[in-house]
Amino acid sequence: MKEHFLNVPGLLPVLATDMPKPFLERDNKAYQYFLDFATQVPQAAGIMINTFELLESKVVRAISDGLCVPDNPTPPIYCTGPLIVADDKRGGSSKTSPEDARKCITWLDSQPNQSVVFLCFGSLGLFTKEQLREIAIGLEKSGQRFLWVVRDPPSHNLSVSIQANGYPDLDSLLPDGFLERTKERGLVVKLWAPKVEILNHSSVGGFVTHCGLNSTLEAVCAGVPLVAWPLYAEQTLNKAVLVEEMKLALSMNDSEDGFVSADEVEKNLRGLMESDEGKLIRERAIAMKNAARLQ
Repeated sequence: MKEHFLNVPGLLPVLATDMPKPFLERDNKAYQYFLDFATQVPQAAGIMINTFELLESKVVRAISDGLCVPDNPTPPIYCTGPLIVADDKRGGSSKTSPEDARKCITWLDSQPNQSVVFLCFGSLGLFTKEQLREIAIGLEKSGQRFLWVVRDPPSHNLSVSIQANGYPDLDSLLPDGFLERTKERGLVVKLWAPKVEILNHSSVGGFVTHCGLNSTLEAVCAGVPLVAWPLYAEQTLNKAVLVEEMKLALSMNDSEDGFVSADEVEKNLRGLMESDEGKLIRERAIAMKNAARLQ
């Protein structure tokens, strides 16, 4: 089904390979769990979703109109969002001090309004050393101000492959002299940063994200436009909806092997911060922010 599109009520056609990987493998337990869950949901007394209607109006309407369960009644839909954790320490580390977190905000205070691109990929968003170097080169070539959260590359040990290995050695991971050359317009943070507080800071004008549910909703609530760089789980599907349906993001990482070049990083950062398309995405993001506040 690689070239097959799925017709999901309320969405544009979805490429089959944009679905979460376990859903594509019939021998994966998650495949059966998903089918069982989907069968049970219509039998509920009601469905609560952490979203708001103006963000996903077509989807909410399609479900409410019974298009997803044509032969049976559909329970009422309750949009209870946007709900976000204002002070989320889940991505933190015992090696991350309050002083480190405060350093981010102090640095942002000194930057011009909407001038900084924030790069953060969640607690499981890890890159190889080669990919980290490409990101760094792209950042430097773009000329954009940036705040970048860096973690160690994933371990080759499968038992810890989705966990950061420890405190990253930036000098060994990033190109020689990168930190010195970009110190006037960039800040690299190790392991963790206060994401919600950063996204709501007036100097932040763009967000490069893995498109996880929390990160996406936090950016929408802050009115920050996105560069979508999905890495795992349902994020590729989220990217397709954000880019094609909601027009809130530019798309990164469409390559088959998942590797993104420095030129692609540079192009997307410039596109988000400088182009007419980026301006339209920014206006759309601010409109969604205002809608979220009304909700």
